[in-house]
Formats: sequence, structure tokens, C-alpha cells
Amino acid sequence: MSTEEKQAVEVPEETPKEKGEEEPKEEEESTATFEPVVKLEEVDVKSGEEDEEILISIRSKLFIFGETLLDKGTGKKSWRERGIGEAKILRHKEHQRLRLLMRQEKTMKVIANHVLDPRIKLQPNAGSDRSWVWSAFDFAEGELVETVFALRFPDSEIAETFKVAFENGQKEMEKLLAGEDKPGEDGGAAAEEVAEALGGLKTSDNEQAEEKEAGEEKTQTQEE
Repeated sequence: MSTEEKQAVEVPEETPKEKGEEEPKEEEESTATFEPVVKLEEVDVKSGEEDEEILISIRSKLFIFGETLLDKGTGKKSWRERGIGEAKILRHKEHQRLRLLMRQEKTMKVIANHVLDPRIKLQPNAGSDRSWVWSAFDFAEGELVETVFALRFPDSEIAETFKVAFENGQKEMEKLLAGEDKPGEDGGAAAEEVAEALGGLKTSDNEQAEEKEAGEEKTQTQEE
């Protein structure tokens, strides 16, 4: 048998399909649609910053000095990290007051929220030229708590930029509280409102001193 004849024998021929055998069907794509059982409406969530303008915003890491949950009541205090986020200095568009606000990244939880009190002093952190330490009455947890903060920045240059913006904001607040509001904006009405509100606040010690002084003046008048 020749080589060509051998190859012809080795190549199998197609056999006819058995009777009743069907060709496989193509899979059909599902076109069914499912409606949700409960439909949720889109809610417009407000951050509370809508009426404020951002003067500066710098990503940094925040620490606070105080008791941990385990050490609460013992008087033992230490530095602990509160979170990483954008440290912002905001100015209200209406009454021009300034505050520092910082939110935790991703969760957006408020981790620092206090007024730019002119009495606050930024101090360099020991052994670091890229962080500042200060004390303020914080409102991050919904109530005023005197808190010691430390804010760490990527480098010393950014830290200095934040310090300049912070201190400039304090000067604005000082003028505002003194009744010298920014010229050309609401004619100083906001500053007068703030000054009037602060002027009406008296501590019990001040009230007692004033009453005592008034009593002494009255006694002197009667003696004369």
C-alpha cells in the first residue's frame, strides 16, 4: 500500500448523526428586570459649611493630649492620634466670624471645631519644626471641652504657611470683636451685634463686685 493510501485510511470520515440527536441550542440572555421593594429618595445632606468660605485647607494629622478611655479618671494623660484630614480655616459670609474645622478622612467625622480665639498661642512642638501645639475650647463632640491639640504637617514650610493663615485669622477676629469689622461689608453691623452680645455677658464675680461698688457709693452719699 502506498503512502498516500495509508494517509487516506488514517483520516477518519465524518459519521452521520444518530437518529434523534439534536444540535445544542445557543444560551439565551435573560432580559428580566427587577424593581426594588423599597425606593430610597435622594437626600440633600448639608455639611454646615455652605455659608462659609475656605481661607486655607491643608492635609495634616491631628493629635490631642488627654486621658484615654482606659485611663479616664486616673489623671494619666498622653498624646493620641485623633485623625487625618483637611485642616480648614473658615470665614462665615454673613457675620464674618472665623473658625478652625477638621474632619476625619473618609468618615467625614468632625475631629476639631473651634473659634479662632485671638488669645490662642501656637507653640512649636518639642523636637519638630513641622507641627504646632495649642489649647482651645473644642466643640467637635457637641459640647465645649478645653482641649490641647497638636497638628503635624508634611514639612516645615507647610507648617509655617498654616501658622501665618491662623494668626491672620486671629487678627481678623480681634478686630471683629473690637467692633472694627472689615470695611465695605454690612457696614459693621455684624461686629456691633457681636460686641453687644459679649458686652451683655457677666460672670457672677463681676456682678458681685459691681453691686459692692454701688453699695459703697451709696453709703458715701448718705454720710455726706
